[in-house]
This record gives sequence, structure tokens and C-alpha cells, in this order.
Amino acid sequence: AFYAGLRLGELRALRWSDVDLGAGIVRVRRSWDPREGEIAPKSRAGLRDVPVPSVLHASLVEHRDLSGRAEGLVFGRSETRPFEPSSVNLRAKNAWAAAGLPSIGLHEARHTYASLMIAAGVNAKALSTYMGHSSVTITYDRYGHLMPGNEGEAAALLDAFLDRSSSNASLQTR
Repeated sequence: AFYAGLRLGELRALRWSDVDLGAGIVRVRRSWDPREGEIAPKSRAGLRDVPVPSVLHASLVEHRDLSGRAEGLVFGRSETRPFEPSSVNLRAKNAWAAAGLPSIGLHEARHTYASLMIAAGVNAKALSTYMGHSSVTITYDRYGHLMPGNEGEAAALLDAFLDRSSSNASLQTR
């Protein structure tokens, strides 16, 4: 959730066959509903490929090795039974308390992912795709306040671009 931004249901339904560590992507292809079981993602945009940063790659490899499972559900209680959110929430709450930090849940971890991606400079359209938002407008509405864009920064970016363009044009005319 922290490093891929998946929703709770997507985490519960994630299979090892959806994780391509060689290509560095997680393919989101399904979700899990408490009543219906496996379902399609929330929207067509929910079908997506999410990049795997090295910190997540290492965690997935460690989890796979510790669980002794490389097939079926990634985070399931078994290959076919998804984890129980209440169990995960309790373990997380205890871990946060042991670290002396306020507890956050999986949905807040998803927001943290978005915040980290914005801080890293990922553009809004790409982030919208990775988050599975049906429109970049949703991403802007939810996270726009975190995106760079003050007037001074915008002017400096435009000035730098124009300087580079002017330099390139003068080099081409020589």
C-alpha cells in the first residue's frame, strides 16, 4: 500500500502471477469484495500496471521467501484465502505503537504512496494511472494541494525552458 498505492480489495486479490519482479511491475487485474469474493476492479481504469520501486521489490522477495509461496495470493492466509483486514489492522496498529508513531491504516498508506510519488516528481497523469483513478481530475482534486506549482517556481521553470530553447536555436543556426 505504501509503495504501490493499491486499494484494500486489490491487495487482498493480488496474485503472485500479477507480480512481475523482472519487469518491475504489479499488474492490477482484480479486487476482492467481502461478500462477493473476487471481482473486477473498481473501474476500467482500475486495470493497470504499477511500477515497483526497489524498496517494494526487496519486500516482495523477502515476503515470498518467508511465506514459502510463489503462487496464489501474495498476501493471503493461504494460496486461495485472502487476508483478513482486521488482522492486518491489528498487527499494523501494534507495530505503529511499538515504533511510537500514530497508527494509520491501509487507505492512509495509499494516500502516502500518492504523496511520495508527487514529492518524487511523478506527473499527475502517470500518478492517476498508477492509482487507478478514472480521470486525472480525481487525482488533482484529491492531491493537487501537494503538487508543485507556485507562481515563482512556475516562472523559473518557464525561464529555464526558454533559455534552453534559445541556446539550442542559436547552436543550430551556427
